[in-house]
Amino acid sequence: MSDVTRGGQFIVKETKCEDIFTPEDFSEEQLMMRDSVKEFVDKELWAHKDRFEKKDYAYTEECMKKAGDLGLLGVAVPEAYGGLGMGFVSTMLVCDYISGATGSFSTAFGAHTGIGTMPITLYGTEEQKQKYVPKLASGEWFGAYCLTEPGAGSDANSGKTKAVLSEDGKYYSITGQKMWISNAGFCSLFIVFARIGDDKNITGFILENSDDNGISMGEEEHKLGIRASSTRQVFFNETKVPVENMLSDRGNGFKIAMNALNVGRIKLAAACLDAQRRVISNSVKYANERVQFKTPIAEFGAIRSKLAEMATNCYADESASYRAAKNIEDRITAREAEGCSHQEAELKGVEEYAIECSILKVAVSEDVQSCADEGIQIYGGMGFSEDTPMESAWRDARIARIYEGTNEINRMLSVGMLIKKAMKGHVDLLGPATKVGEELMGIPSFETPDYSQLFAEEKEMIVKLKKAFLMVAGSAVQKFGTELDSHQQILMAASDMLIEIYMAESTILRTEKLAKKEGEDKVQEQIAMAKLYLYQAVDIVTQKGKESVISFVEGDEQRMMLMGLRRFTKYANMPNIVALRETITSKLVAENEYCF
Repeated sequence: MSDVTRGGQFIVKETKCEDIFTPEDFSEEQLMMRDSVKEFVDKELWAHKDRFEKKDYAYTEECMKKAGDLGLLGVAVPEAYGGLGMGFVSTMLVCDYISGATGSFSTAFGAHTGIGTMPITLYGTEEQKQKYVPKLASGEWFGAYCLTEPGAGSDANSGKTKAVLSEDGKYYSITGQKMWISNAGFCSLFIVFARIGDDKNITGFILENSDDNGISMGEEEHKLGIRASSTRQVFFNETKVPVENMLSDRGNGFKIAMNALNVGRIKLAAACLDAQRRVISNSVKYANERVQFKTPIAEFGAIRSKLAEMATNCYADESASYRAAKNIEDRITAREAEGCSHQEAELKGVEEYAIECSILKVAVSEDVQSCADEGIQIYGGMGFSEDTPMESAWRDARIARIYEGTNEINRMLSVGMLIKKAMKGHVDLLGPATKVGEELMGIPSFETPDYSQLFAEEKEMIVKLKKAFLMVAGSAVQKFGTELDSHQQILMAASDMLIEIYMAESTILRTEKLAKKEGEDKVQEQIAMAKLYLYQAVDIVTQKGKESVISFVEGDEQRMMLMGLRRFTKYANMPNIVALRETITSKLVAENEYCF
């Protein structure tokens, strides 16, 4: 196999378009899978959207059962345990298209297949997997995940729930309170995290739900969105769990929780993709039909600008999500080829790309919110009404920035993990950062390069944006060292630079690959989206870079770095933004839907 780039290395390595996977590379089998998922969603979910908005929890459960009958709950489960054993990209694809109609169902699906089932497939003993996973894969049983407590949210390891070993050593008694537990109302099995004695870290347990074992629940929570997703508090009062139901080793719970969240993050990004496609398609259709001043509003520049930006963000999100998914899949395959078990290979594969998982979680959850927000705006007063699907899309989108680790936590994680990788020698940040410093001292070249090839200038811009990031991050690491964690505002700014570089690069590489395959003239709209996305990314890198530099360096060093930032964010030929948007929207309006 080709040299697999390590997680986070994109910031210091050039990636060729031939080396990334794109949505245009789906196999026949994957496309058939996608179409069958879409058919299920349109028939069972989209057609009954109002039932989810009316808090019909029973209907969510019924749809989950139907998804189980179709095998959709077992896509990521190995065949040995009754699943379909699909590769990581295929599991992303199912998650993407099953999540577009309503956040209520996608939350139930994500909580069950991800944090409900996966910890057992990844950390369970053979006996545990044989006993529980087939029931979860088929939908005979549903799973829930009990981590969060009233006092333990982002600080997940601070939970107070206790597990006490019985005198005969046969079971643990679990006592404590959990909150925001998705699927609590209809689950058969909990993955529960509790602390044994004064252990530094929590421990995971597999707990069967039954009425006579000290388990009680609060009422269904009243929530802004995801209204038919069952969310309750769960109380454990000396609830017995057999010792053989401990998940992995004592004190390993925090690690299980963190690794489950890594997978959860990239799957959450996938879960926000089809929601955007549907919002965009609905917005385009409405804009084509709605006439004001004797003109369809789709012809007005103010509306056209919105549609172009919505489509561009969605296209970028797809590009980056599937690029990372395939990187993970390749890593898993490579590990298995080296003799690792599927369990270990998948764990290590996802862990390797934890940085990209955090980047995607932040970028895509924020794009789906702005997409739904602009959707409401295009619909005008109708968008604010429950009669159109926009207001529920907007409410459902809001949770995506909170769960699987808030976007603030994920922003700090992305840069923090990158720096940790550099310390371990997995990614060489110091070398490139030092080179950037030397380059700043030198005289810039004034030659006019040859930009005649497609994306020649854009790819050079990406190289320069990486230098801007290395300059800021490198300088921050030198200045603050191990104390960098406590300078959250600098970390947040650096992470926004990192995020935009990954998203913009992924979009350009996807489009370059597509243009080589189809011919440039056939993909003018995609080329326009790649250029538009990059232009916005350059703006963000400029703004966040400047904010950082003027906040932690001063004097000559500050002047020097600001000069560097200007050099690294300067176009030779500025793109015509209005013309790019026009190209994109003309295609959307003609096709009457999101069509990329």
